[in-house]
Amino acid sequence: MALNYRITKRRNNIKDSDEPQYIMQAVSKGIIDLDKICYDISQQCTLTESDVVGVVKALGNKLQDSLEQGYIVDMGDIGRFKLGFKGTAQPDPKLLSKQSIQKFILNYQPSKRMKLWLKKNVTILQE
Repeated sequence: MALNYRITKRRNNIKDSDEPQYIMQAVSKGIIDLDKICYDISQQCTLTESDVVGVVKALGNKLQDSLEQGYIVDMGDIGRFKLGFKGTAQPDPKLLSKQSIQKFILNYQPSKRMKLWLKKNVTILQE
């Protein structure tokens, strides 16, 4: 399988230049939902689709619970997940509080296997 892309014309709004530039932009083929993934997994093993759905939902709940407790969750060949946040800076550390947090973010770090796949095995096709 290949990742589709298109060539898109862009203007650089940061520079004072009217000269357009072109970029390659990845194009998705759509969305694969949880039902489709669970069905596909159930076709490759002895678990039923409902068993797979139950395990995946429990995994999602456990991932959220572990992140909330402050753990980094290592999912093996999938990669690692870590909870973080973005906040505002203050001139004095005493001024920092819970209100300094603007939003929470979920950081993802791919595994070594995923990184190798991203470096070597992704093929692309122009749309």
